[in-house]
Amino acid sequence: MFRSCLFTPADRPERFAKALATGADLVVLDLEDAVQPDAKDAAREQIRAFLRNGGRAGVRVNGVSTPWHEKDLSLLQEPGLCALMLPKAEEAADLARLAAVLPAGCALVALVESALGVWNARDLAAVPGVTQIAFGSVDFQLDAGIPDSEDDYDALLHARARLVLASAVAGIAAPMDGVTVALDDAAILRRDVARARGLGFGGKLCIHPRQIGPVHEGFAASEAEIAQARAIVAAADAAGANGAIRLHGKLIDRPVAERARRLVETITP
Repeated sequence: MFRSCLFTPADRPERFAKALATGADLVVLDLEDAVQPDAKDAAREQIRAFLRNGGRAGVRVNGVSTPWHEKDLSLLQEPGLCALMLPKAEEAADLARLAAVLPAGCALVALVESALGVWNARDLAAVPGVTQIAFGSVDFQLDAGIPDSEDDYDALLHARARLVLASAVAGIAAPMDGVTVALDDAAILRRDVARARGLGFGGKLCIHPRQIGPVHEGFAASEAEIAQARAIVAAADAAGANGAIRLHGKLIDRPVAERARRLVETITP
């Protein structure tokens, strides 16, 4: 599961290595929105050269309905490709076609950015080979006709919840939430991360390197959460039963104990 995904324009090769140095879980070299039509061919070759010379990154290709999509797929066999992100993901058949030609070990991220994509989220998540869904919240807001506001989280709550539920039903990694466009307000970023984590997201798309640290911190369990989880697991193991137990004045039933056990397992080498 990717906690953080940092987009880097594919026509700015001088930024590629710097992006990798940020510590982002996934760096995506963006051939879609970040590159003008007349620069896409040159940008694709810059990615190819980077991947052939020791670079390792993901690529956001152009959408299936564009004239550049098939050319972008020529990058699939490059040795440093670790993930492919499909923008405007709407149809399961498109993802299945990509999954069938991906090299082993290459993640497939479905970027859901439209009303149709959100509506079809369960089908998209269920495609064998899809590893994670990401929410293109800004484009979705435009497509769904939702007015822009300083705080649009509640307005997009249904869409976000649908992606979380679709991922859980399909048994794939928790999805990545959309970008925070407020680049100079750390409080807004922390708020957005906390909301996303509370809703069930596992990570977040980033558009600036300084967003990586707060995203990682926000999606990590706190020391208090870890201590509580360990206490719950210890109490459940000591009880040796499948029923509910009492701990510090609270009822701990099987789902709570299992959730605590999963958390402990993620931090135990």
